[in-house]
Amino acid sequence: QGGNRYLKKLTIENQEIQMSRFIVKEMGLIDYKEAWEIQKQLFSELIEKKMKGESGEMQLLLLEHPHVYTMGLHGNTGNMLFSDEMLEKIGAKYYKIERGGDITYHGYGQLVGYPIFDLEELGIGIKQYIWALEEAIIKTVADYGISASRMDGAVGVWLDCGKPSARKIAAIGVKASRYVTMHGFALNVTTNLDYFNYINPCGFVDKGVTSISKETGLTPTLKEVGEKFTKHLEEILG
Repeated sequence: QGGNRYLKKLTIENQEIQMSRFIVKEMGLIDYKEAWEIQKQLFSELIEKKMKGESGEMQLLLLEHPHVYTMGLHGNTGNMLFSDEMLEKIGAKYYKIERGGDITYHGYGQLVGYPIFDLEELGIGIKQYIWALEEAIIKTVADYGISASRMDGAVGVWLDCGKPSARKIAAIGVKASRYVTMHGFALNVTTNLDYFNYINPCGFVDKGVTSISKETGLTPTLKEVGEKFTKHLEEILG
C-alpha cells in the first residue's frame, strides 16, 4: 500500500512499520555498539543482494542511545575536549567510526535515525539523499513551530543561519558504498545539551546547539517525533 497507510507488524524486541518504500524499525534505547553492529550487518546484506541483482529490503532504524561520542573517519581529535577519566565521570563512551563528519554526541532524548537505503533504487545521488534527510528534519521541527534551514558549507539543520546566534538542532553523518547507505542523523528533542560542552560539535567552535525542547518548552516523545520524520521523509522520497 502506498501513501501514509501503515501496515504494522509487532516483534518481540521492536516494532516494524511497513511504508511504501522502506521498513521503519523502532528500536527504542539501544547501546551504540550494538546498533552499529546491526547497521553493518544490514548494510552488508543489502550490498550483497544488490551485487547478485536481487532486490533487498530498505530499512530505517529509529532509536535512542545512552551517552556516547562518535568521531568520523577524518575528524579532528582536537575537537575532543574530554579525557578517558572525564568520559567515565560523565558516564559516556567513545567510538571512532566509518561515517563522514567530525565528532558528535548521542544521548537520551535524542532521535537517532540510521537509514539503510539503496540510493539507486530510490533514484537519487548522495547529495540529494543528504538534502532529503535535512528537508525531512526541517519539516519535522516546523511541526513544532521551529523555523530551521540549511547553512552553506555545513551539513545538518540549523536555526538563525548567518547570525551570531546560529545553532544546530540536528547533525548528519553518513557512509555510502555502491550507493547503499548507513549511519544517518541525530535530532535533539529533549536532549541534555550540557554533554555538547565536552566537544566542539561537528568541529565548530563558534556555533551553538539546541533542541526542540529548548526552543519551544515542549517535551514530545521520540516516538511522536519519529513518526513525523518518517511521514515527511516518505513524502520527500515520493
